[in-house]
Amino acid sequence: MDFQLSEDQRAFEQMADSLFSDHCQDDYLRQWDASGEPLMAPLWALCKETGLHALAIPEQYDGSGLGMTELMLVLQAQGRSLGQVPLWRHQLAAATLANFGQGDSAQLAAQAASGELLLSLSLEGLQAAHGIALRASACAGGWQVAGRVAALALGGQAQAALLPVLADGQPRLLLLDLDDPAVRRVPGVLTHGEAIADVQVEGLRVACDRVLPAAALTWLEPRVIAALAALQLGVSAEHIRRTVDYVGERQQFERRIGSFQAVQMSMADAHIALEALRSALWQLCYRLDAGLPAPSEAQATAWLACEAGHRIGHVAQHVHGGIGVDLTYPIHRFLYWSRALGIALGGSAACLERLGDWLSDNDKLGWKYDLEEHQAL
Repeated sequence: MDFQLSEDQRAFEQMADSLFSDHCQDDYLRQWDASGEPLMAPLWALCKETGLHALAIPEQYDGSGLGMTELMLVLQAQGRSLGQVPLWRHQLAAATLANFGQGDSAQLAAQAASGELLLSLSLEGLQAAHGIALRASACAGGWQVAGRVAALALGGQAQAALLPVLADGQPRLLLLDLDDPAVRRVPGVLTHGEAIADVQVEGLRVACDRVLPAAALTWLEPRVIAALAALQLGVSAEHIRRTVDYVGERQQFERRIGSFQAVQMSMADAHIALEALRSALWQLCYRLDAGLPAPSEAQATAWLACEAGHRIGHVAQHVHGGIGVDLTYPIHRFLYWSRALGIALGGSAACLERLGDWLSDNDKLGWKYDLEEHQAL
């Protein structure tokens, strides 16, 4: 087997690394923290200029038509640099509309690929303890929608969003026009700087094609997990790199603290957690790009992403000591991002519970047992 990236994949990876690392220096991040801006507009403009915002959108809708592997490489670069742009939400929402939308809904994918329309996306209602709070009931000519969506990313800036909705009791995806008069938005900001809005919907009537087929949610959910895990992989990799640099320079008792056995063991545990996540994420992206089912692989990756973010964040803060909580020092941003990504994934306990539910209903022992070469044995 050849596990190497193709030349095109390496080109996308290098372009993303260069774009994000050149733009998101620590000085710029400090300035952006104080700016109150909802997203890094100059960086988002560069993403649109280079086509990074449309990698996963099909070619017939003017996107690049690439897979999750290419998107994963770009999102890792974004995570390493903490670039506050809606790369994955925008294009996965557009890709879902391109694949499952009908009529005007599908045409929004082309507008998203051109950059004239900003789309948002949130599946966090699927993991919420109270369940999906947005509900739709069938009515003459369409659906009657009411309910609430908490902390929708860029809910105040996007023109439309894909959101989970209980449509006659079944989870589906709703394409919500955020500028509709029946939609009220209350803006806010998450700890790691992402602009959000609480969305309240009352008395909204939408056409039938605004609620996508059930298959759309099944298709989208593992890709959302892969995108969040790719961001976590980038955030955690840079978190470890900076922490290793710090413990190699910081001295205590006239010795570099990186020479202490306890510090070395903690950093080794962090590195193991990172590599476990990397392996699971690569497997998940491979299966998604190959058109293979990946329900258990997605939940396992989500759990590993939550665990890695928590473990690596804890170790990094611990070995940094008091300087780790100094907001003038950049390391705190990586902890904030890790926590936010873990919450978006639903938390490790919820991911493990969902994986356990899947295992209780399926008798396959692992990913390799459903591949073609094993079925002949």
